[in-house]
Amino acid sequence: MELINVCSPEFRPYGRVITGYDVDGLMKAMESTPLPEDVVYVASVPELEALPIGAELSDGIYGQMEIQLGYCNGHNKKLNALEYHRDSEVNLAVTDLVLLLGRQQDIEEDFTYDTSKVKAFLVPAGTLVEVYATTLHYAPCQTEDSGFRCVVVLPRGTNTDLDHKPHVKCGEEKLITARNKWLIGHEEGGLDGGAWIGLKGENISL
Repeated sequence: MELINVCSPEFRPYGRVITGYDVDGLMKAMESTPLPEDVVYVASVPELEALPIGAELSDGIYGQMEIQLGYCNGHNKKLNALEYHRDSEVNLAVTDLVLLLGRQQDIEEDFTYDTSKVKAFLVPAGTLVEVYATTLHYAPCQTEDSGFRCVVVLPRGTNTDLDHKPHVKCGEEKLITARNKWLIGHEEGGLDGGAWIGLKGENISL
């Protein structure tokens, strides 16, 4: 699968590279975060949120909304699922990593999605990117056997437990698996029984 650098114009429909922010402190703090053999996601890490960049991102990127800084680390080479939020997600690549991305506009009326439409974008270490709200994404993929580390910034409460399962009215509600999280899984993705399985085609592996 072709790897496209996020600095390429091809990334523009999916997100943008953010410049002007000093990410050195965040990069350093991430060195001590776990790097398991599978994938771990932690939505909110107070030690990361207390760094100066936490307030800076809240102010300048999220328009003074309350945000959370967490991470997604580990070892992964597969697509497995795609998700989206009602807000942009900001990622800092602590290591080189690959984001497998799609577009919400390409979800079919029956809430299935053809994985042949997914593109792979290389995010070099130290690069800060905004992934737009309409961009389908999931856990990053590694570029080396040593795995990946990625900072994940989202509005406060995103990806936390639901108070209750929403009633299905327009159909999209059945994709909701957490707060501000709509997910479409692949049958080979190893997801729990409550996930909507709607990815059609190959479970992409890098």
